[in-house]
Amino acid sequence: MRIARWETSVGQIGEGFVVDDRVVPFPQGNTVAEVMAGGLDYARGLLAQSATSVGVPLAEVVLQVPLTPASIRDFVAFEEHVEGISGSVDGKSEVVPEWYEAPTFYFTNPHTVSPTAATVPIPQTQAMDFEAELAAIIGGVAGSSGENLTVGQAGAHIFGYTVMNDWSARDLQSREMKVRLGPCKGKDFGMTLGPWIVTADELEEFADEDGFLELRGEVHINGELVGEDLVSNMGWPFAELVAYASRNSRVVPGDVLGSGTLGNGGCLGELWGIGRTRAALEPGDVVVISFEGIGEITNTVGKRVAAPEIPRARVRSRARRRSR
Repeated sequence: MRIARWETSVGQIGEGFVVDDRVVPFPQGNTVAEVMAGGLDYARGLLAQSATSVGVPLAEVVLQVPLTPASIRDFVAFEEHVEGISGSVDGKSEVVPEWYEAPTFYFTNPHTVSPTAATVPIPQTQAMDFEAELAAIIGGVAGSSGENLTVGQAGAHIFGYTVMNDWSARDLQSREMKVRLGPCKGKDFGMTLGPWIVTADELEEFADEDGFLELRGEVHINGELVGEDLVSNMGWPFAELVAYASRNSRVVPGDVLGSGTLGNGGCLGELWGIGRTRAALEPGDVVVISFEGIGEITNTVGKRVAAPEIPRARVRSRARRRSR
């Protein structure tokens, strides 16, 4: 099943299935959020009810972000990406021993997510970059709170997958991560999710014996192939990422968990870290990220947007008592 949100020519927002070359609204006015909470069996039942619906040609609607994320966790699960990006961001190309011990992620901004075909405005950066990722979407499982899941339980909570671009301003990221916290402003200005959610059952044929998805991902900039990799080169399969996210915590329907960036050109920063001198993205550049079995997202880099200045930190006296 492919599940999407879209806008019609008269400005109405629709939510439902993508069937062949048409979009078909969910029965009874269901929303994507409600369908994810209901889980895969609930979605299958709705699809069966929609079998006779005519729908609208896909070409006549504008696809929107396929869900409103409850939260977004972004992992760093590709060893090759870590090796390259550490060179460009930290100045030393390496994979620290701690990376192998457990998956690592950061939380990012669910309020600046854009759909495919959008123009993405960027901050005042001279090192604009993309990050090609696959994202898992959490759905509901009857009787589960989403807390402290085993790997087996976690797999059942994966409702589906979508394509993800974690836009990145590498110069901002490099500065702020020297403070041993972040990334924050180097990342939170934009992310793309889309074009739709493909349910997990559709991708079972790509899973290897260890649970890794052997899906091919590609990145093109202005029509030129820049990066290509297999999702199965991750250090952990998605079920283990979900289990780790739920550890002493909780995952809920609508949570988005990014795989982290593909290796072998999944971002420019990785290439810079291994000595490749490819230019940073500039306004007008078109970035296309595609994954086998899912689809592609296409975005244009927008204009740089100036933001209000923030003063430098004041070096204070560290007094322990009020002066008056």
